[in-house]
Amino acid sequence: MAKDVRVRFAPSPTGMLHIGGARTAIYNWAFARSQGGTFILRIEDTDPERSTEENVQIILRAMRWLGLDWDEGPEVGGDTGPYFQMERMQTYEAALEELKAKGAAYPCFCAKEQLEADRAAAEKADGGYAGYVGRCRALDAAEAARRIEAGEPHVWRLRVPERHAPIAFDDAVYGHMEFPADVMDDLILVRTDGSPTYNFACVCDDANMGITHVIRGDDHLSNTPRQILIYEALGYDVPTFAHLPMILGPDGKKLSKRHGATNVEEYRDRGYLADAMVNFLALLGWSLDGETTIIPRSQLAHDFSLARITKKDSIFDEKKLNWMDGVYIRELDAEQWLCEAGPWLAMAKVAGEKAPAGVTVTPTPTQEEAAQAASELRVPGAGVEEMTWQSALADVADRPAWYREICPLVIERMERFDELPAKLEYLFWGPNVRLDEKSQAKVLGKDGAASALAICRDVLADASVPWECEPLQERCRALGEEAGLKPRNLFQPLRVAVSGNMVSPPLFESIVLMDRADVLARIDAVKGML
Repeated sequence: MAKDVRVRFAPSPTGMLHIGGARTAIYNWAFARSQGGTFILRIEDTDPERSTEENVQIILRAMRWLGLDWDEGPEVGGDTGPYFQMERMQTYEAALEELKAKGAAYPCFCAKEQLEADRAAAEKADGGYAGYVGRCRALDAAEAARRIEAGEPHVWRLRVPERHAPIAFDDAVYGHMEFPADVMDDLILVRTDGSPTYNFACVCDDANMGITHVIRGDDHLSNTPRQILIYEALGYDVPTFAHLPMILGPDGKKLSKRHGATNVEEYRDRGYLADAMVNFLALLGWSLDGETTIIPRSQLAHDFSLARITKKDSIFDEKKLNWMDGVYIRELDAEQWLCEAGPWLAMAKVAGEKAPAGVTVTPTPTQEEAAQAASELRVPGAGVEEMTWQSALADVADRPAWYREICPLVIERMERFDELPAKLEYLFWGPNVRLDEKSQAKVLGKDGAASALAICRDVLADASVPWECEPLQERCRALGEEAGLKPRNLFQPLRVAVSGNMVSPPLFESIVLMDRADVLARIDAVKGML
């Protein structure tokens, strides 16, 4: 009878959760869900100098944001815990004692200087370096015990069987793999300080947790034959391995910070939806049918299979991610949109209320500059007091109906939520105006701009015209036609006067969301400078 599927994601809390690790977590999660199995989160914190509680929390927070719920692990518990390696030291000690009893592990007293000399000599000889030379392998047991008792520093090594057959396994991605055993030196299991090495701890944990499938990056492929030797020495069942191809940047090189953000939370903070991120990362090395691009989380959890993972490295294409995020945004209803957009709407309010009095002209920002400005709006101390930020958040919560009206103005044109502050801050300027430099020159500098503004102002000031989109627009249009103005020449000056930019969300739909007196004040201020 086949075992129930049990998989694990085992990050090291030496840093943040990066894109490659997130994809590995997604594949493990999706495989467990598709097989009705168990997804385990294990924290490999045996590097005391670099592992921190802060990094643990960053990893857990990123996992929660991605929606990768784990069945066993930190904050959840389970029957095979603890789920931090530093709390599992007794299991490694027990495994080492078992290997000692079998004669499969031996102490090595070679100093670092001796090992370096052996390496240097081997590299000069034919064949090059082939690993540890086995100097302590044949030590008399009594002598070894005496040296240990005397406190001589030592490590514990695995005694790789002589004349071992090639180490073979069938990888779920790469197929049949073989490694000659004679190039596997007697690897270290336990260091001088008593801490287990990665390969030893990993095997002990996976075996004790009943892991059936090890799904991880192909940078671990070289570890697999060494781990299989440990599985064999301990008499453990060897799991199925599935090694994942690399994620590369657009230049074909390993993804790194030079390509942009690599930390999962940076993508959250740039306004991406978690569902879009999961969909996008899932397709970096896996496909449903070679054609389908939008794969909802529920479908991924139902249809994921190891058989569809490719051996080919994947390219991280941020343009495709942006497009995909836009697709997911457009699938949100107004209530969902408001839930996701809330902090970004608060940022727009904070930015709008910072507008100087009267009319100012500002250089046209790049998209990157606008996104950076938006991210800084919610950082206390970066020009925004915490009280101001909390007040903006409260306003969104207190006026949901008004904020939901913004949704149809922007949702069809969005790719990321961090676009909202720059797009919408004009709604919160009050009577003030920030004119975009290019828009001012191109639109307000033309003949007829003042006449167009005067016509529109008269309509907007007329209390007999309902403060509604269609009546206001049609009345302005009619008067513009009487004056011989084409709609473009009539409405573009109004758009710039109200929103500060010749490119903005729908004009009259925006105007009716604002106070009449503020709209008129902006028009008057702009007219005064023409």
